[in-house]
Amino acid sequence: MARMMAIEAAVHVLEKEGVSVCFGVPGAAINPFYAALQRNGRIGHVLARHVEGASHMAEGYTRAKAGNIGVCIGTSGPAGTDMITGLYSASADSIPILCITGQAPRARLHKEDFQAVDIPSIAKPVAKWAVTVLEPGQVPYAFQQAFHLMRSGRPGPVLLDLPIDVQMAEIEFDPDTYQPLPTYKPAATRAQVEKALEMLNAAERPLLVAGGGIINADASDRLVEFAEIAGLPVIPTLMAWGAIPDDHPLMAGMVGLQTAHRYGNAAMLESDVVLGIGNRWANRHTGSVDVYTKGRKFVHVDIEPTQIGRVFAPDLGIVSDAGAALDLFIEVAKEWKAAGKLRDWSEWVKTCQVRKRSMLRKSDFANVPIKPQRVYQEMNSAFGEDVCYVSTIGLSQIAGAQFLHVYKPRHWINCGQAGPLGWTLPAALGVRVADPKRKIVALSGDYDFQFLIEELAVGAQFKLPYIHVLVNNSYLGLIRQAQRAFQMDFQVQLSFENINAPEIGVYGVDHVAVAEGLGCKAIRVTDPDNLQSAFAQAQQWMDEFQVPVVVEVILERVTNIAMGTEINNITEFEDVLDVPADEPELVRV
Repeated sequence: MARMMAIEAAVHVLEKEGVSVCFGVPGAAINPFYAALQRNGRIGHVLARHVEGASHMAEGYTRAKAGNIGVCIGTSGPAGTDMITGLYSASADSIPILCITGQAPRARLHKEDFQAVDIPSIAKPVAKWAVTVLEPGQVPYAFQQAFHLMRSGRPGPVLLDLPIDVQMAEIEFDPDTYQPLPTYKPAATRAQVEKALEMLNAAERPLLVAGGGIINADASDRLVEFAEIAGLPVIPTLMAWGAIPDDHPLMAGMVGLQTAHRYGNAAMLESDVVLGIGNRWANRHTGSVDVYTKGRKFVHVDIEPTQIGRVFAPDLGIVSDAGAALDLFIEVAKEWKAAGKLRDWSEWVKTCQVRKRSMLRKSDFANVPIKPQRVYQEMNSAFGEDVCYVSTIGLSQIAGAQFLHVYKPRHWINCGQAGPLGWTLPAALGVRVADPKRKIVALSGDYDFQFLIEELAVGAQFKLPYIHVLVNNSYLGLIRQAQRAFQMDFQVQLSFENINAPEIGVYGVDHVAVAEGLGCKAIRVTDPDNLQSAFAQAQQWMDEFQVPVVVEVILERVTNIAMGTEINNITEFEDVLDVPADEPELVRV
C-alpha cells in the first residue's frame, strides 16, 4: 500500500474516474488540493474569474459530451455559496457535476472561523449528496461514492467539502487497484413496453414526447430508430432539442407556452395518446394540466420513480433509463411490425408534416433597428447544420427556440429549469473545453451577457474561441413583457447615454469596448443586411486570434415574442405565415 496525503488520493480517484480537466479558483483552504493537482500533472485546469462561472463551465463541459462529468473547485466560505446556483442549475436539469470546496480545520468548525460555513446544509436541497468529509481515510471513498451517485439513477450534482487538515492528513491508499463502482440504472420490462405499445396501437393520433433523459442516456439514435420503425411523430422538449433533427419528417415541432412552434402545439392538441420518455412535464411545456391532458391518454417513462405522477398521473408509468426503454421499444416494435400487428399512422404523420410546412412565423423583417426574428433567420443561414447553440433564459432564448434549427443531439446546450442569467458565457467556455473542434455559437440578451461578463477573460487567457451573438435591446425584455399584465414598465430598462460612447445612443453599456478590454474581439451590427458579413468576420477573427468573438446586434427596443397562458392560447404579436402545403412528404423509414 502507498502512503500519501488524503487529497493526493482524491486526485488519483478523479483521474481513475475519467476526469481530465477541472474549473475553479484556488484559495487558502483548498490549496492542498491544488498542490496535489500540480504534482499529478495529468489533469488540466481552467482558472475562472468567479466561482459561479466555474460551476457553469463544469455544466457546459458535462452537457457537451456523453460520459463527461465537469468538476469545479473553490475555497471555503463564499466559494461554496457561489457554487449554489450551478448546483441548482445542474440538479434541475439532471446534470452531474462535482463541486469541491475547501473548509476550515475540523477543530474550528464550531468557532465561526474565517470563511467557515456549513456548506453541505446550504447545498443539500440542490445536490444528490452534499457532505463535509471529517475523516481523512474516507476521502478517496467519498469521491468514489460521489461518482457512483452522480451516474446512477437520475443523474445530478454532488458537493464534497474538505477541511484543510483532512486534506493534508496521511492515509494508506492504493491507486493501482482502484476501480469505479458500477452504476445503477432501472430498466423497463418487456411486459411494460408491450402494454405501452398496446395503448399506442389503440390510438389514431399518437405522439412521442422526447425529454432530456434521452440526451443523458445518449439514446438519440435509438429514439429516431424507434420513431421510424413505428412511424410516430416526435415532439422534443427544449432539453431534448436536436435528439431528432429538425428536418426529419417525423419531427413534429416543440410544444409549450414560450419555446414552441405553432405546428407543435397544434399537433399536441389533436393527439389522443402521448408516450413521454425521459421528460418531466415541465410547466413551460404543458401549461395547465387540464388543457394539456384533456382528451388524451399518457404513458410516462422516466428513470426516477418519484417523477412518475409528480405533475399528473399517467395512464401507464414505467420506471426506466431512457436508453434501456428504447432498446425494448425497438425490439418489440420490430416484431410487431414484421407480424403486421403495428398500426399504420402514415395519414396522421402527413397531417403533422403539412402543419410543419404551413404554420410558420414571419422572420424576414428589414426594420432598422433590427427585429430579433431577422437575427435568427440570418443565424440559420450563416451557421448551418453543424452549429452548437448555447443559451439560457430570456426573450433571446425563447425567440431563438422558435426560429433557430437544431440537427444534432447536444447541439442545443440550455439550462432549462433554473435558467440563471449569466449562465451562457461560462457554459459556452465549458463546451469549448469539452470539444475543441465544435462550431459553438452562444446566444444572449444584454442582461444575461452582463451577469458574468468577466469570464470572457478566461476565453482569452486559455484560447477558448467561440462566437457570442449578443442581441441588445437595453432591456430586461422577458420581464418587461411579463409586466404588461400589470400595466407597468418598471425597473427593467437598462438604457442610458454612455458618456464614453455617444455613438450607441441610449443603449448604455459599450459591449464592444468591454469585450476588447477583456482580451476578446467584438463587432457591432445595426443593419440587418450586415449580419452575414459580421458573422463571417467573427469566424475569421475567431480562427485568427483563438479568442471569443462577440457579435452585438442592436435590436429595436421593444419586441413582444409569441407566448401565452395555455398551449391553445398563444398570443402572436407579429405576423404569422399560413403557407399552403397541399402535397405531403413521404416518411423516411
